[in-house]
Order: sequence, then structure tokens, then C-alpha cells
Amino acid sequence: MDHFAERDGVLFAEEVPLPAIAEAVGTPFYCYAAATIRRHVRVFRQALRGLPDPLIAFAVKANPNRSVLAILAAEGCGADVVSYGELRRALAAGIPAARIIFSGVGKTEAEMAGALEAGIYQINAESLEELSLLSRVAVGLGRQAPVALRVNPDVDAGTNPKIATGRSEAKFGIPADRVPEAWRLAESLPGLQPLGLAIHIGSQLSSLAPLEAAFRRLGALIAELRGLGARVERVDLGGGLGIPYDPALPPPPHPEAYGALVRRLCAGWGVALAFEPGRLIVGNAGILVCRVVLVKEGATRRFVVLDAAMNDLIRPTLYGVYHDIRAVRPRPGRMVATFVGPVCETGDTFAEDRETTPLAAGDLVALMTAGAYGATMASTYNSRPLVAEVLVDGDRWAVVRPRQTVEELIAQDRLAPWLAAPPAAPQPPAAWDDRAGPDSRVAEAEPLADGGGAAAPAARGRLIPLR
Repeated sequence: MDHFAERDGVLFAEEVPLPAIAEAVGTPFYCYAAATIRRHVRVFRQALRGLPDPLIAFAVKANPNRSVLAILAAEGCGADVVSYGELRRALAAGIPAARIIFSGVGKTEAEMAGALEAGIYQINAESLEELSLLSRVAVGLGRQAPVALRVNPDVDAGTNPKIATGRSEAKFGIPADRVPEAWRLAESLPGLQPLGLAIHIGSQLSSLAPLEAAFRRLGALIAELRGLGARVERVDLGGGLGIPYDPALPPPPHPEAYGALVRRLCAGWGVALAFEPGRLIVGNAGILVCRVVLVKEGATRRFVVLDAAMNDLIRPTLYGVYHDIRAVRPRPGRMVATFVGPVCETGDTFAEDRETTPLAAGDLVALMTAGAYGATMASTYNSRPLVAEVLVDGDRWAVVRPRQTVEELIAQDRLAPWLAAPPAAPQPPAAWDDRAGPDSRVAEAEPLADGGGAAAPAARGRLIPLR
């Protein structure tokens, strides 16, 4: 379920008409519905009822905007982070360090040190080599590192190969048959406190069967480790539940079914359970609103050219996946078109031969289910500035990441000192200002709540008073 619905022929985000936002901030822009985020957290928590105080650690990589994280913090969520930048974002949004898990296969010594100094809940170690490195860092800081061993159960998640992480050939986790060896190593190394196991077999899962196989493997490992005298106190079951993108496909498993599976297989383990939902929480809570530049009649296809491109939403190009496309003001009738962006790549295609309402230049369209792995994976390819992000909460809305200007983009470069100074840059034409929208001129970054400098990346996704 989401909170984007048509009223009197116009698409709304909660109580706000999308054309009003587009007029104020320009296009393209991401729009997030706070009500959907809150609802999804509560549905997931309700699905886990009966489990003793489960930790719901939102996968920050899915959507790291600070306002999104602040909503989740207010809902009592923790965070699963995979970089120091994500750790800083989570802290800046008000998520307690004691509810943060640090995952990832390639943590640097600096990242480990930052996590330990922050006092996070645990570090999920993914190799024996990482354990040795973490020990050295912890000893150097005079700290004990709380560790869970990430297990690779060699289970096929049945998802896109690029987001499958549980097979033996994947880079993630410790092979299941080496986990006892890894636990003994962790116990022997100074500065480490092995506390449990972790698992994550992939994302956008369409069936619970792979999770059941993985959880059964994990249960057997817990029993084996305890038989060797290990104290297994925590288990991180990861995330991965899919969400509906294509209405023509069967819906993915409901959180209720997932919760029943967890209770059936894991309730008797006697451990504190953690979960890492990401896409499940924010995927349907976000859309990408863009404008039709023109409708082009090609030799064999009709093309709807949008002002959004693969640099703004790369999922269709990278994964070949479906996003529903809806007109913000739909007209009667139907047309078939291929939706593309202006980037100089044939791969800059959002949908091929899609049936849609008739569209013309200037019309607004929304690419649905874009709240996860959308803005966070955006780039400035073709020197296209990063787009604005907007949060809607009832009848209020705010820009929660200003649109980047071309001037800001160019200013990130540094001219080599031996090169001649460039001529003065001309003023951009007024038409570009109109496209960028007034929020593009909000360029100052406020300091982070945790004391970071104004230049820190987290300052770009900032809290702005709601209108």
C-alpha cells in the first residue's frame, strides 16, 4: 500500500497535489510519503509480534535521506549501515548508536574505528581476515568489539543475480562449514567479543522458501556452536522481502507470512533477533516525478522523452526491472510508447512499448515504487545535477534535499594549478533557472547533529521546516 492516489483527475501525495510541488521545485524530483513509511514499519513490527524485543535495523543503503531516517528513528527503528557515511547519517538523524549494526564485506580500519568509537550494537564480520583486522583496531582503541559472524549458507535466493548474496560464489559472508573455525578464532583474538550470527541471502525475494532453507541452516549452526561451548546470544536474520513493482506478477510474501516463518523456525533459539528491512519499508513510499520533454515518432516506436534519466533512477538500466509509470493528470484513451531519458545512452530507457494514457510535451508523469535504491544510487552522469527530494506528511511538504545546481556541480572540480585560469563563467539562462526550481538556490548546508562539519555529505539531506 502507498499514499499516492488520484483525486478529481490529479495524482496526490497524501494530501498534496503533485502539480503544486512540481510548480514550486521544478522537475524531476523524488517525493516520499511519510504515512507510507510509518505504516510499513508498523506492519512489519506487528508481523514480528510474540518475539522478544526484536531490533528492526533499517537498511540505510535503501534510502539514506536524513528526514526519512528521522521518521524511522521516531518509530523506534535502528539502522543497518555499510559505510562510515551511512553511520554518520543514522546518528545525525537521531538513531541511537546502540541500535546500529555495521555490515559489509570491505570495512576499512578507519570505518571499524569509527563504529567502535560510536559504541554501535554490533559489527557483522564477513571473513576470518576481517576478524584479525578488527582485533587489531579494537586493541589499538582499548575497546571490545561486539561481533556477529555473517554466514554464507549457499542458498539460492531466486532473485536477480546482481542482488543475490547467499550463494557460495558470492563475496558475502563466511562459508557455513567454516563458521566454527571463525568462532574459535574470534574467541582467541584480543579485543573481540563474539556474540552471534548474521545472515542475508539477497533482496527482492519473491518466495519464503529460500529464507526457510537459510534459517534452518542457521539453526543447525547455532546448535553446533553451542555444542562446542559457544555462547550464541544474538542472530541477525537480515532482510530481503520483496515488494510489488509489476502489477502483472504475483505479489511477494506478506510480512505476516514472514513473521509466522520466523516464529516457527527461530522462536526456540533463545537469542535476541535483529532484522534489516530496507526496500520493504521505503520502496512504495517514494516516486520520481518528471516532465515530458517531447513525444517523438520513431521509425518503429513512439518515444516519450522525459526530463529524468538513468542517472536519476538507474534501476531499469542496471537490473532491467519494471516501474509502473502513471500520468499525474491522466487523459481518456490509451497509447503505447517507450519511455526514455535524455542521457546519451540507448540504455537510458525506463520502459519499452508500455501502454499508457495519452501524453504530450509538458505533462507530468510519476515513476512509481522509487523510494528504495532511487536517489541513493543517482549520479551526475552527463553533468546532470542531482535532483531534489521532497517529503510529504499529510498536507505539509518540505524539500529535504535541495536540487544541486550546475554551478555547485562544477565547483566540486579543482583546476590543476599549472593550468591557465578559465574565463569567467557566463550566467545561466533564465530558462534553466525555471527548470531547476527555486529550491535549487538553497545551497547552504547546516552542521550535522553529531558535530560534523557543514561540508559532510549528511548535511545535504537535511530537515527543513514543513510548509
